[in-house]
Amino acid sequence: STAVELLGLMHYMECMRLITVIETVAVTSDENITVTDTEFNNVPVRLYLPRRAPDGLRRAMVYFHGGGWCLGDAGMKSYDHMSRRVSNELNAVVVSVNYRLAPEHHFPVPFEDVYSVTKFFLQSTVLSQYGVDPARVCVAGDSAGGNLAAAVAQQLLEDAEVKTKLKAQILLYPALQALDLDLPSYRDNENKPLLSKSLMVRFWSEYFTTDPSLREAMASNSHVPAESGHLFQFVNWSQLLPAGMRRGHVYTGPTYGSAALARRYPGFLDPRAAPLLASEARLRRLPHTYILTCEHDVLRDDGVMYAQRLRAAGVRVTHAHAQDAFHGALMFILWPFELAVGHRLFNSYVEWLKENL
Repeated sequence: STAVELLGLMHYMECMRLITVIETVAVTSDENITVTDTEFNNVPVRLYLPRRAPDGLRRAMVYFHGGGWCLGDAGMKSYDHMSRRVSNELNAVVVSVNYRLAPEHHFPVPFEDVYSVTKFFLQSTVLSQYGVDPARVCVAGDSAGGNLAAAVAQQLLEDAEVKTKLKAQILLYPALQALDLDLPSYRDNENKPLLSKSLMVRFWSEYFTTDPSLREAMASNSHVPAESGHLFQFVNWSQLLPAGMRRGHVYTGPTYGSAALARRYPGFLDPRAAPLLASEARLRRLPHTYILTCEHDVLRDDGVMYAQRLRAAGVRVTHAHAQDAFHGALMFILWPFELAVGHRLFNSYVEWLKENL
């Protein structure tokens, strides 16, 4: 992809997006689930409705796919497979959202898309139309989608128009902050498969701007201006990570960057893009939370630190940490080489949903 971009043939993300296209499957209903592509609040969604008669009101999940805010589609084979299974095994309505993507649509557009779908769905008239129990709705997402789910859950707390409270948030190896991109997990997994540090830096920077100056500053971890230095307390891994994950790493304070850059692209300092930056007062009101982290993942420490901060704020948290998995493990539940770990993680997540949603 880098070579194609250097040759000026197409943007790096357009090249990566070809993978999404190859992996996307047409809308197909089966004997258990009716699947349709529709729109909620003018945002495209893939809707999964169980066919069997419910014994009362149904549960529901609003799902946001991963792909670094730049790639991915609700119709990709693995997402379609996961949505079907959740819908079928939980007899639940699943709304899988196709939000607009960067670099064509920078922050806050992807966030605003997923938020408007969630807010639309949580209206009592819409929930009753689909036979959904308003007390049993969750948001969920993986990677960049986990970021969006965490941000949506936080924003709903501030929205007086939304009367329905989420039952849970499910964050699968989420990206939760772009303040410190030199965490132990970024150091340990700099060149691990699927999500290298340089690719994650690229995703973060493209979420806010295509201007390479932000990407360069992020790559050297010198993008946060001194006047935002107080935010580092929320991502200080020397305080927030367990001893085992800090082992062998020395915490060095931030190298401050250009105030002009942060003024031009303030998104990375915004909790709607970086949910770890929320105050404890805000975190305290969040619903029951399931966080999956993978050992061999640059984003590992984001999820671990969020679990720690949520627990400290009194939120019920189930933190599943997979020692033998890397970023995106759930995407490979249909691939033979990753079958065992992908299946195991997905099964335990579905079991948690059955018990807690």
